Amino acid sequence: MTLIKCISLTALLSGAGTAVADSTDNVSSRLQVHVPQSLFRPEGYDHREALFGVPPYGGAIAQSVYYADSDLCDPTVDTRKGYPIRSKDSTGKMEPWPSPLILMVDRGGCSFVQKVRNAQKAGAAGAIIADNTCLCSDKDCVSANGQAVCQPAEPIMADDGSGGDISIPSFLMFKVDADQVKAELKANQMVQIEMQWALPSPDDRVEYDLWTTPSDPVSKDFQKNFKAVAQALGSHAYFTPHMYVYDGIKSNCQGFDGENMCFNLCTNNGRYCATDPDNDLDHGISGADVVKESLRRICIWKHYGETDGVGSEWWDYVAQFLERCDNPDFFANDDCANDCYKHAKIKADVIERCMKDSGGLEKDTPNTFLDLEMQAQVSRGVVILPTAFVNTIALRGGLTTATVFTGICNGYLDGTEPKICTECQGCPDFDGCISSGKCHGGKGGGGVSKNAFMGSILLLSCVFGAVAFWHYRKTREEMREQVRGILAEYMPLEGDDGHVGSPMDFARRGGTEGLMS
Repeated sequence: MTLIKCISLTALLSGAGTAVADSTDNVSSRLQVHVPQSLFRPEGYDHREALFGVPPYGGAIAQSVYYADSDLCDPTVDTRKGYPIRSKDSTGKMEPWPSPLILMVDRGGCSFVQKVRNAQKAGAAGAIIADNTCLCSDKDCVSANGQAVCQPAEPIMADDGSGGDISIPSFLMFKVDADQVKAELKANQMVQIEMQWALPSPDDRVEYDLWTTPSDPVSKDFQKNFKAVAQALGSHAYFTPHMYVYDGIKSNCQGFDGENMCFNLCTNNGRYCATDPDNDLDHGISGADVVKESLRRICIWKHYGETDGVGSEWWDYVAQFLERCDNPDFFANDDCANDCYKHAKIKADVIERCMKDSGGLEKDTPNTFLDLEMQAQVSRGVVILPTAFVNTIALRGGLTTATVFTGICNGYLDGTEPKICTECQGCPDFDGCISSGKCHGGKGGGGVSKNAFMGSILLLSCVFGAVAFWHYRKTREEMREQVRGILAEYMPLEGDDGHVGSPMDFARRGGTEGLMS
């Protein structure tokens, strides 16, 4: 039984993406009902924003709502169903949903991504997923619906791994509120909803985060190469690395007697867990090894990066670890970690004491730093690892040095961006620009500098001028040859005095004028 639980946790933690609750501390979106007036709330409606799609930050969508009366899991969407009832067309069928619209869809039956994708195909400008289960904390909803089952945590509109083609935004509306909207629509009353997004307030310092794990293969190149960018940005940006750790208690890895039910996937008797990187519970790197390295990196940041937000020593340690210890033989080797400390100029005793003072990893006791990381996971809304955030907004696209740098530079208030952004953003020799602070060879995708452009124009002018002069000379030479040919056909010629002259005589007497006379 214990082994089954352990394997189940491994399968759960190894799934496509990491689902946690959406952010509530940094509200970036708003849901409001404008029509009918009876459903209007000055504070708006509580909701959860999808972690896929492309929200129009700084904009809003206010359209009439149509209820699909379906789970919308079938790719073939019947746009002639649902509410409010529309008039019939010449074929006797109800007219389709008029665009633009916001489509409300029931939860369940398939993934959120699949529902929103089908709504997008049906012409919706936005989608509202109507929850079908009450939150256990919402006693009014539970009593009103008489449901025997409730959900203990707020649902998450997570990406199932295939949401890259979704371009419309979507919200999840809680059951107690969605039921009121559906009741109006089923009564054939028009409802207008506004979906609104706030633009993160930029200033002269950008804050950016990276969520990853020590065993994550995707972020390795980024972590090896980004130190130079972090140093170049300096005090204009503040970096915070986060280590993703799974809550073993919620995953039932800690038994009633405090026993670790998930073996070497967890530390602290099942409190803190990580996936097994090599999917071998008996050999290689274990989940507990990943948790330990996560805590070590958190402590390094606390002592060598939290003050300035740059953390040169942290970047050095991570790069050294990836170079020396990132393999099954040395990942959990303390001597290898100590060697990385040395090369990164980090005091080993300071970090080891930090790991121990935060709660350690051995006993059935909470670890302060790991608990803080799990709380941050819930408030930030991490879905896929690795993920980078700039000013609380998740970056979409590949995790590369240039992508994150561009995201950071776009996060500044106009006119406050550091010189490194104006100089290196779009520079073809990006690495060289970061190291030297100056772009050589022109900026932009295929563009050129002003001097290079003017030089090219001057060169082209000289070339065209030389070609034109050559063509002029060649044309004159050809005309002369033609004239000589004509003269040769008419010689020798007889003059007015009956004398047959030579060509030279002809020329002395006026050339072609003699011919015309």
